[in-house]
Amino acid sequence: MNSELKDIDRIIEMAWEDRTPFDAITFQFNLKEQEVINLMRRELKPSSFRLWRARVQGRATKHSKKRTFDKGRFKCSRQRTISNNSISKR
Repeated sequence: MNSELKDIDRIIEMAWEDRTPFDAITFQFNLKEQEVINLMRRELKPSSFRLWRARVQGRATKHSKKRTFDKGRFKCSRQRTISNNSISKR
């Protein structure tokens, strides 16, 4: 698989992720939000694109300025921590 296809796959993956903002895609791949939307429209099946658009539209986590947290990522208090490559016990 060549580098360009890997980049497209990664952009699609990042676009589907709820907590990856469009700013991160812009920073890493130099694509603006509208360019990501056009890429998704071109690369996905029409039904998948509609699902993605419905999911992303208005989602605060996809837009850095709308986020309620400043930096880092959300971590549930019940999520187990991983240390030394093994899941720690409670």
